Amino acid sequence: MKELIRTNDIVLISSLKAALASEGIEVFEFDGQISAVYGGIEAFQRRLMILEDDMSVAQQVVRAVCPEFLE
Repeated sequence: MKELIRTNDIVLISSLKAALASEGIEVFEFDGQISAVYGGIEAFQRRLMILEDDMSVAQQVVRAVCPEFLE
């Protein structure tokens, strides 16, 4: 598994999960429970994880939805 993005923005997470699912990419959300408890703390951002084989397509989806998250 590889980390695709890390953010506290639940709207962005929802949008990305939907966009990735439409491309057939399975997404795993890590740290959701601790982020809900400690919502605004930067150290507890939610991470979207994907399988390594899906990374290139997933990065294209991120580039289309929120290009500021790609380096």
